[in-house]
Amino acid sequence: MESAVTRVLAIDTATPAVTAGVVRRSADGVELLAERVTVDPRAHAERLTPNVLDALASAGLTVADLDAVVVGCGPGPFTGLRVGMATAAAYGHALGIPVYGVCSLDAIGLETTGDVLVVTDARRREVYWALYRNGLRVGGPAVSAPADVPPGAGAVAGSPEHAALFDLPRLEPVYPAASALVRVVADWSADPDPLVPLYLRRPDAKPQAELARTAR
Repeated sequence: MESAVTRVLAIDTATPAVTAGVVRRSADGVELLAERVTVDPRAHAERLTPNVLDALASAGLTVADLDAVVVGCGPGPFTGLRVGMATAAAYGHALGIPVYGVCSLDAIGLETTGDVLVVTDARRREVYWALYRNGLRVGGPAVSAPADVPPGAGAVAGSPEHAALFDLPRLEPVYPAASALVRVVADWSADPDPLVPLYLRRPDAKPQAELARTAR
Protein backbone atom coordinates (compact mmCIF):
# COMPACT_ATOMS: atom_id res chain seq x y z
CA MET A 1 0.00 0.00 0.00
CA GLU A 2 2.89 2.36 0.76
CA SER A 3 3.97 2.80 -2.82
CA ALA A 4 0.39 2.98 -4.14
CA VAL A 5 -0.63 6.04 -2.14
CA THR A 6 0.40 9.05 -4.21
CA ARG A 7 -2.67 11.33 -4.50
CA VAL A 8 -4.59 11.97 -1.31
CA LEU A 9 -7.79 13.90 -0.63
CA ALA A 10 -7.55 15.66 2.75
CA ILE A 11 -10.71 16.88 4.53
CA ASP A 12 -11.33 18.62 7.82
CA THR A 13 -14.53 20.08 9.27
CA ALA A 14 -13.65 19.99 12.97
CA THR A 15 -13.29 23.78 13.15
CA PRO A 16 -15.05 26.71 11.42
CA ALA A 17 -12.68 26.11 8.49
CA VAL A 18 -14.21 23.84 5.84
CA THR A 19 -11.01 22.42 4.39
CA ALA A 20 -10.46 20.23 1.32
CA GLY A 21 -7.13 19.68 -0.36
CA VAL A 22 -5.34 17.39 -2.77
CA VAL A 23 -1.89 16.27 -1.73
CA ARG A 24 0.73 14.20 -3.55
CA ARG A 25 2.88 11.84 -1.52
CA SER A 26 6.20 10.57 -2.88
CA ALA A 27 9.62 9.51 -1.71
CA ASP A 28 10.51 13.21 -1.66
CA GLY A 29 7.76 14.04 0.82
CA VAL A 30 4.37 15.73 0.72
CA GLU A 31 3.35 18.27 -1.93
CA LEU A 32 0.16 20.32 -1.77
CA LEU A 33 -1.43 20.35 -5.22
CA ALA A 34 -4.50 22.43 -4.37
CA GLU A 35 -6.52 23.49 -1.35
CA ARG A 36 -9.84 25.20 -0.79
CA VAL A 37 -10.85 26.61 2.60
CA THR A 38 -14.08 28.33 3.59
CA VAL A 39 -14.18 29.75 7.11
CA ASP A 40 -17.81 29.58 8.17
CA PRO A 41 -19.03 27.50 11.15
CA ARG A 42 -22.47 27.16 9.55
CA ALA A 43 -21.36 26.12 6.06
CA HIS A 44 -19.78 22.69 6.51
CA ALA A 45 -22.51 20.82 4.65
CA GLU A 46 -22.90 23.47 1.95
CA ARG A 47 -19.22 24.09 1.19
CA LEU A 48 -17.39 20.79 1.66
CA THR A 49 -18.30 19.08 -1.61
CA PRO A 50 -17.78 22.24 -3.72
CA ASN A 51 -14.41 22.74 -2.03
CA VAL A 52 -13.43 19.14 -2.79
CA LEU A 53 -14.42 19.46 -6.44
CA ASP A 54 -12.71 22.85 -6.78
CA ALA A 55 -9.48 21.48 -5.29
CA LEU A 56 -9.54 18.47 -7.60
CA ALA A 57 -10.16 20.65 -10.65
CA SER A 58 -7.36 23.02 -9.67
CA ALA A 59 -5.01 20.05 -9.29
CA GLY A 60 -6.05 18.72 -12.71
CA LEU A 61 -7.46 15.53 -11.21
CA THR A 62 -10.79 13.74 -10.83
CA VAL A 63 -12.03 11.62 -7.94
CA ALA A 64 -11.00 8.53 -9.92
CA ASP A 65 -7.36 9.63 -9.59
CA LEU A 66 -7.40 9.50 -5.79
CA ASP A 67 -5.52 6.77 -3.93
CA ALA A 68 -6.61 7.56 -0.36
CA VAL A 69 -8.54 9.96 1.86
CA VAL A 70 -7.42 11.55 5.12
CA VAL A 71 -10.00 13.16 7.37
CA GLY A 72 -9.79 15.09 10.61
CA CYS A 73 -11.79 13.25 13.29
CA GLY A 74 -11.88 16.12 15.74
CA PRO A 75 -12.22 16.98 18.44
CA GLY A 76 -14.97 19.21 17.17
CA PRO A 77 -18.68 20.04 17.41
CA PHE A 78 -20.94 17.14 16.48
CA THR A 79 -22.71 18.61 13.46
CA GLY A 80 -19.70 19.94 11.59
CA LEU A 81 -17.50 16.97 12.40
CA ARG A 82 -19.90 14.36 11.09
CA VAL A 83 -20.16 16.18 7.73
CA GLY A 84 -16.46 15.72 7.03
CA MET A 85 -16.25 12.18 8.32
CA ALA A 86 -19.36 11.02 6.45
CA THR A 87 -18.08 12.61 3.24
CA ALA A 88 -14.65 10.99 3.62
CA ALA A 89 -16.22 7.60 4.29
CA ALA A 90 -18.48 7.98 1.25
CA TYR A 91 -15.52 8.73 -1.05
CA GLY A 92 -13.60 5.80 0.36
CA HIS A 93 -16.51 3.42 -0.12
CA ALA A 94 -17.39 4.62 -3.62
CA LEU A 95 -13.80 4.56 -4.87
CA GLY A 96 -12.61 1.51 -2.96
CA ILE A 97 -9.71 3.40 -1.37
CA PRO A 98 -8.56 3.60 2.26
CA VAL A 99 -9.70 6.39 4.58
CA TYR A 100 -7.35 7.44 7.39
CA GLY A 101 -8.69 9.33 10.37
CA VAL A 102 -6.42 11.69 12.30
CA CYS A 103 -6.73 14.05 15.25
CA SER A 104 -7.45 17.49 13.83
CA LEU A 105 -5.45 19.20 16.58
CA ASP A 106 -2.40 17.15 15.52
CA ALA A 107 -2.48 18.81 12.10
CA ILE A 108 -2.04 22.16 13.84
CA GLY A 109 0.46 21.01 16.46
CA LEU A 110 2.58 19.22 13.85
CA GLU A 111 3.57 22.55 12.36
CA THR A 112 4.88 24.02 15.62
CA THR A 113 8.11 23.76 17.58
CA GLY A 114 8.76 23.93 21.28
CA ASP A 115 6.12 23.40 23.96
CA VAL A 116 2.87 24.55 22.38
CA LEU A 117 -0.78 24.53 23.40
CA VAL A 118 -3.28 24.07 20.55
CA VAL A 119 -6.86 25.17 21.17
CA THR A 120 -10.06 25.23 19.13
CA ASP A 121 -13.64 26.23 19.87
CA ALA A 122 -15.63 23.72 21.92
CA ARG A 123 -18.49 26.15 22.59
CA ARG A 124 -20.12 26.33 26.05
CA ARG A 125 -17.23 28.66 27.01
CA GLU A 126 -14.84 25.72 26.70
CA VAL A 127 -11.96 24.79 24.41
CA TYR A 128 -10.68 21.61 22.85
CA TRP A 129 -6.99 21.42 23.60
CA ALA A 130 -3.84 19.36 23.30
CA LEU A 131 -0.21 19.94 24.24
CA TYR A 132 2.68 19.44 21.81
CA ARG A 133 6.44 19.26 22.13
CA ASN A 134 8.25 19.88 18.86
CA GLY A 135 5.18 18.82 16.90
CA LEU A 136 4.40 15.64 18.84
CA ARG A 137 1.36 15.43 21.11
CA VAL A 138 2.25 14.99 24.79
CA GLY A 139 -1.12 15.79 26.37
CA GLY A 140 -4.78 15.60 25.40
CA PRO A 141 -6.87 15.87 23.43
CA ALA A 142 -9.38 17.04 26.00
CA VAL A 143 -12.13 19.59 26.54
CA SER A 144 -12.34 22.02 29.44
CA ALA A 145 -12.73 25.63 30.45
CA PRO A 146 -9.67 27.69 29.49
CA ALA A 147 -8.79 28.17 33.16
CA ASP A 148 -8.59 24.40 33.62
CA VAL A 149 -6.09 23.76 30.81
CA PRO A 150 -2.82 22.52 32.36
CA PRO A 151 0.00 25.09 32.35
CA GLY A 152 3.44 24.54 30.90
CA ALA A 153 3.18 25.62 27.27
CA GLY A 154 5.43 28.36 25.97
CA ALA A 155 3.11 29.42 23.15
CA VAL A 156 -0.41 28.83 21.82
CA ALA A 157 -1.78 28.07 18.35
CA GLY A 158 -5.19 27.39 16.88
CA SER A 159 -8.43 29.36 16.97
CA PRO A 160 -7.43 33.05 17.21
CA GLU A 161 -10.38 33.98 19.41
CA HIS A 162 -9.64 31.20 21.88
CA ALA A 163 -5.87 31.44 21.73
CA ALA A 164 -6.34 35.03 22.90
CA LEU A 165 -7.71 33.69 26.20
CA PHE A 166 -4.22 32.52 27.14
CA ASP A 167 -1.38 34.80 28.15
CA LEU A 168 1.04 33.16 25.72
CA PRO A 169 2.75 34.14 22.47
CA ARG A 170 0.61 33.30 19.44
CA LEU A 171 1.81 30.94 16.71
CA GLU A 172 0.54 29.83 13.34
CA PRO A 173 -1.25 27.82 12.06
CA VAL A 174 -4.82 28.68 12.91
CA TYR A 175 -6.70 25.74 11.32
CA PRO A 176 -5.71 22.25 10.12
CA ALA A 177 -4.09 22.40 6.67
CA ALA A 178 -4.52 19.69 4.05
CA SER A 179 -0.82 18.92 3.79
CA ALA A 180 -0.49 18.70 7.58
CA LEU A 181 -3.43 16.31 7.82
CA VAL A 182 -1.64 13.98 5.41
CA ARG A 183 1.64 14.28 7.30
CA VAL A 184 -0.05 13.23 10.54
CA VAL A 185 -0.75 9.72 9.22
CA ALA A 186 1.84 7.53 10.90
CA ASP A 187 1.69 4.34 8.85
CA TRP A 188 0.50 4.30 5.25
CA SER A 189 1.41 0.64 4.82
CA ALA A 190 -1.16 -0.56 7.37
CA ASP A 191 -4.90 -0.87 6.87
CA PRO A 192 -6.54 2.18 8.46
CA ASP A 193 -8.49 1.83 11.69
CA PRO A 194 -12.25 2.45 11.60
CA LEU A 195 -13.16 6.13 11.75
CA VAL A 196 -13.99 7.20 15.30
CA PRO A 197 -15.10 10.81 15.96
CA LEU A 198 -13.42 12.60 18.85
CA TYR A 199 -16.43 14.31 20.34
CA LEU A 200 -14.96 14.20 23.90
CA ARG A 201 -18.45 14.89 25.22
CA ARG A 202 -22.02 14.13 24.29
CA PRO A 203 -23.66 16.09 21.43
CA ASP A 204 -25.47 19.32 22.33
CA ALA A 205 -28.69 18.01 20.77
CA LYS A 206 -30.55 15.50 22.93
CA PRO A 207 -32.82 12.73 21.61
CA GLN A 208 -36.51 13.30 22.27
CA ALA A 209 -36.66 10.35 24.69
CA GLU A 210 -33.89 11.86 26.80
CA LEU A 211 -35.55 15.25 26.78
CA ALA A 212 -38.75 13.64 28.04
CA ARG A 213 -36.89 11.92 30.88
CA THR A 214 -35.09 15.06 32.00
CA ALA A 215 -38.35 17.03 31.94
CA ARG A 216 -39.98 14.76 34.50
